[in-house]
Amino acid sequence: MYIEIDFNSNEAIYMQLRNQIVWGIATNQYQEGESLPSVRQLAESIGINMHTVNKAYRVLRQEGFIRLDRRNGAVIFLEEDKSRTIQEMKDIMQVVLAKAVCKNISRVEVHQLIDEVYDRLTGGKNA
Repeated sequence: MYIEIDFNSNEAIYMQLRNQIVWGIATNQYQEGESLPSVRQLAESIGINMHTVNKAYRVLRQEGFIRLDRRNGAVIFLEEDKSRTIQEMKDIMQVVLAKAVCKNISRVEVHQLIDEVYDRLTGGKNA
């Protein structure tokens, strides 16, 4: 598992870790049923505190991306709760789009950005 943490970023380390794991799942770097490194292993490999990794795993579990198991540790498990995910996306997008409006970014530019990111995640496959 390749994780790169930017220690100079304003984004919390646990969120950087969470975001990279979600990106990895979305781009098929990590498959459902695959075990993630233990909290201790991941913390040591990227040089961060175990509590930070634990917090990232806890967030991933709450968001339905992993299952925590005493025997197998953190395992990728995609909970299918589409309506909850859509509501979460709506909440996040409201802030993102408000920023876009404040900066005079057009609807067309927003759609182009969404298409660009979606294509990067799916390899250009129209899903």
